[in-house]
Amino acid sequence: MESQRIVVGIDGSEGSLAALRVAATEARVRAAVLEVVCAWHPSSMGSIPAFGVGSPAAQSLDELRTALDETLAAEGLGPDDGVAVEARVVTGHAAEALLDAAERATLVVVGTRGRGGFAGLVLGSVSHQVVTHARCPVMIVPHPRP
Repeated sequence: MESQRIVVGIDGSEGSLAALRVAATEARVRAAVLEVVCAWHPSSMGSIPAFGVGSPAAQSLDELRTALDETLAAEGLGPDDGVAVEARVVTGHAAEALLDAAERATLVVVGTRGRGGFAGLVLGSVSHQVVTHARCPVMIVPHPRP
């Protein structure tokens, strides 16, 4: 039997960090693999300040991977945490990357809003695309309140 897989999208926003925390808890409870996906597309991302990266167009995928690893470590997710974590930075649009990962997932976890979009939207475009098109259950984590 193939192990369960929890997929979470992260872009460094508070919403994605909240989704990461919930996904990690789900992975622990289910003894599942936690697959953390950070999608990079130069035309859709101006910066990732939470990752300490300026213009992604000028940065390498290796630098984004380092920033992702640092974020996971700051969240206490590592080899000693008891959760098998597979983190990857992919080139492409976030919704497409998450939907691709959802093909082999038990659950996909996303925040309500990430770095783009309009403040008044209840769901961001990525979470809306994932909840509309994923072939597995999707958990939407509300944006953290200040």
